[in-house]
Order: sequence, then C-alpha cells, then structure tokens
Amino acid sequence: MSRTARETPGWEIAPVASKSVNRGPDGEMALTLQIHRYGDLVATAPLRLTVAEAERVHAALCHALDQEPVPDDAPECRKAIQYPGGRQRF
Repeated sequence: MSRTARETPGWEIAPVASKSVNRGPDGEMALTLQIHRYGDLVATAPLRLTVAEAERVHAALCHALDQEPVPDDAPECRKAIQYPGGRQRF
C-alpha cells in the first residue's frame, strides 16, 4: 500500500496497520500514518480530514479501484450487488 516518493528517494509514508480511522469530537477523522526514511521509522502522524475531505478521498479511491478485481477480503462497499434484471452495481 505504501509507495516511495520519486522526488525524495528513501522516504515512505503508509497507514499504521494496527490503527483504524478515528473520529474526533469535532467530527474530523484521523488516519494514523507512519513515516520511514530508508527503512527506519522517523515518526507517526495523523492525517486529519473533515467529513467532506474524507468523502472526496473515498470517491476518488472508488473511481481509481473501479477496474480492479475485488479481493475476497474487500469491504462490503467494494462487492458487486446483483439487481433484478441482471445489472451489477458496485
């Protein structure tokens, strides 16, 4: 899931696998990221998003994943829904 930035080799930013997205009392959401440089952990930091920002990221990811095969362990929103008449929607 993580990628090394082309402009700054050696840096890697990825979500912390053991942490889920948290919602604060103000409604903002936070995803904890870990920052590595050449394999060494430098820091962890929250990526804070408003609901509107989270919706935009969610929509962008849905569009980006549209042509990708759905893995067995994918969340429900990625699984096809069979409608009457044979149509499929995701």
